[in-house]
Amino acid sequence: MGVFASTTGHEQVSFVQDLASGLRAIFAIYSTALGPALGGTRFYPYATESDALADVLNLSRAMAYKAAVAGLDLGGGKAVIIGDPATDKTEPLLRAYGRFVQALGGRYYTACDVGTYVEDMDVVARECRYVTGRSPAQGGAGDSSVLTAYGVFQGMRAAAERVWGAPSLAGRRVGVNGVGKVGRHLVEHLVADGATVTVADVNAVAVRRVTAAHSDVAVADPRTILAEPLDVYSPCAMGGELDDASVPTLQGCRPRSSAAPPTTSWPIPESRGSWPTGGCSTRRTTSSTPAD
Repeated sequence: MGVFASTTGHEQVSFVQDLASGLRAIFAIYSTALGPALGGTRFYPYATESDALADVLNLSRAMAYKAAVAGLDLGGGKAVIIGDPATDKTEPLLRAYGRFVQALGGRYYTACDVGTYVEDMDVVARECRYVTGRSPAQGGAGDSSVLTAYGVFQGMRAAAERVWGAPSLAGRRVGVNGVGKVGRHLVEHLVADGATVTVADVNAVAVRRVTAAHSDVAVADPRTILAEPLDVYSPCAMGGELDDASVPTLQGCRPRSSAAPPTTSWPIPESRGSWPTGGCSTRRTTSSTPAD
């Protein structure tokens, strides 16, 4: 199948590399109908280039819908850098990446995502005007994951009020898969609200950081947390976790919330026979990744 025979609907997909720094990246702009595309930069050791492409296509499409639903004059885009941020991230690589963002001429604004942080955006901004998520010292708003986690928590409260009649997670069993930048802040809100929290993450260090701060938090295997007896489930990991095949494994889970595109919360009928619409609900979920 040729490139233009695909049905993704993206305006632009660009593969770029810088041999000197080792940069390999993919930009995906889904739509600029409402404004320039906005979306974070994910730095991740994808197993294959096909995996990286699939991720950036899904994420950029979701960003377009998020911006539209929020009423923002922004389109949807995303970028992925193929590599291990722990070993491959360097200043020359980030600056080379910034030059490629600049070359897009403002069609795409970048920000933090998995594997990238505020200090990285400060470096990218040395080569590029189209960067958000910079440090306050550099004129930015700082770490957006704090606000993302708070937004997810408020989505959960809204769903809880719809299902149980009160905007509280007190006494509810909440599962959080992925306790990185967004997930760990979300756990703090849930614990403070009186929820019984179970976490999972492929990164044992991230799990230990959360359990050290909150000794009552339980730990599950990320491969089986969907089958835990939960009232609320929040997928805050890489994405693609919830779909028609995985949703039936949820054990009595009613509202659930995702920290990544699309960020949604909705109650599930006991019969699972229909998906509610309106309010803060949606018909189905197809992705769940860490927030941009």
